[in-house]
Amino acid sequence: QVQLVESGGGLVQAGGSLRLSCAASSRTFSRYTMAWFRQAPGKEREFVATMAWNGGVTFYADSVKGRFTISRDNAKNTLYLQMNSLKPEDTAIYYCAANHWGGSSSSEYGYWGQGTQVTVSS
Repeated sequence: QVQLVESGGGLVQAGGSLRLSCAASSRTFSRYTMAWFRQAPGKEREFVATMAWNGGVTFYADSVKGRFTISRDNAKNTLYLQMNSLKPEDTAIYYCAANHWGGSSSSEYGYWGQGTQVTVSS
């Protein structure tokens, strides 16, 4: 089992950057596929990015490709999401998720953090 805690959200102007972190409690963090999802008010949760257990495979939603970068430090049990060139439409609660395997569907992930709010002003 793994517990996830996100941090790094906040208020930023359009065009700015933020770096989200997700700290995992499990000693077996390195065995998990990790992902970021987001949920805007009144919308369903949507996929942002995912990274395989060894960092060898990454996949991004088209809406963030080229602007966001997912990474992980298995020695620190931490997942990151570097977000550049932020847009108002990126405003959402961002969640990290974990599973032994997973893709771009939220139903594939069994462990979730509580989320961190990202607000991008125009």
